Amino acid sequence: MTAFIGEGPHNQAHIDPLAALRAPGDPSWDVYLTGTVFLDIIFTGLDSAPVRGTESWARGMGSSPGGVANMATALARLGLRTSLAASFGDDHYGEYCWDALEQGEGIDLSPSRTVPGWHSPVTVSMAYEGERTMVSHGHEPPPEEPAPDCPPRARAAVASLTPGRPAPWIARAAEKGARVFADVGWDGTGAWNLAALADLEHCEAFLPNAEEAMRYTGTSCPRAAAHALTEHVPLAVVTLGAEGAYAVDRRTGETASEPAIAVEALDPTGAGDVFVAGFVTGTLAEWPLADRLAFAGLTAALSVQEFGGSLSAPGWSEVAAWWRRVQSYKGQEPAALSRYAFLEGLVPKACGEPWPRRRAVPTIGFGRSA
Repeated sequence: MTAFIGEGPHNQAHIDPLAALRAPGDPSWDVYLTGTVFLDIIFTGLDSAPVRGTESWARGMGSSPGGVANMATALARLGLRTSLAASFGDDHYGEYCWDALEQGEGIDLSPSRTVPGWHSPVTVSMAYEGERTMVSHGHEPPPEEPAPDCPPRARAAVASLTPGRPAPWIARAAEKGARVFADVGWDGTGAWNLAALADLEHCEAFLPNAEEAMRYTGTSCPRAAAHALTEHVPLAVVTLGAEGAYAVDRRTGETASEPAIAVEALDPTGAGDVFVAGFVTGTLAEWPLADRLAFAGLTAALSVQEFGGSLSAPGWSEVAAWWRRVQSYKGQEPAALSRYAFLEGLVPKACGEPWPRRRAVPTIGFGRSA
């Protein structure tokens, strides 16, 4: 069971999904991660892509921390004690991102640093027709800022692997007992060589999408790719887009396949991060593999119904509101409800919020939103 503790940041119902597993001497942090924090400026309400030589007006705009902050926020909103090592500029953008993450989301930033004279990386995202177009600008921070090679002790770590570029902190985190969950970006070199992902040997789980998984394994089927990946990592999870996800656990021989929840996608920004956060939460809470996949898919589905990256990450209030709402639908298929019956013992019993709930969108200069 989980513990309902009250209200968290953004008036979220705060649930500790690991309450029953916590014991004296446990790590202070559930999840550690490191990376680059961007200031995301999101334009919404565009009818189409901007046309060259013209001016487009958006009906909405918001600002929020982005980049690795998407993952950190998704983890924190699901009740995991999250620690982030990142560089922040000493400009207003950096101050805003730091405050939004530390004060607004309750994320530990003690491993992070403010870099004098370094301006914050910025991404402008334009959402339209269920897709997004992004333009980013930034400079590399000084190599010593921050210093993630000495990560704090944590139950888990989330890493993004880069071909040919090992990250020493991953091995150190694993040595300290962290269960490392990794994803990977597109291999721009075209090599698709698993040997180039040297840090995979330190990982417990690898979560590529179907195209990445097939290219890395040389297979033509995502499920075959997942099985092939378990020769390199104990747990392989392959996301299949609209078809859901498929997972294989080499240690138990268990497999699971879960369909995606059909929703109207407004903005897919950060959905992959939310999926990983949901899966990490279920894994640390020791849920069955199928429940972990279903929960990860649900949280991702909730996120794409909102605009923005970290802005759209759902918390337990959104999960609870969705669960109460779908149970109230007339003619709801019992089999469909049974797939998510495990939520009944997790979500807060009293949740009178409407669904989907629209969050206030924070904008620089207006203070922190409720």
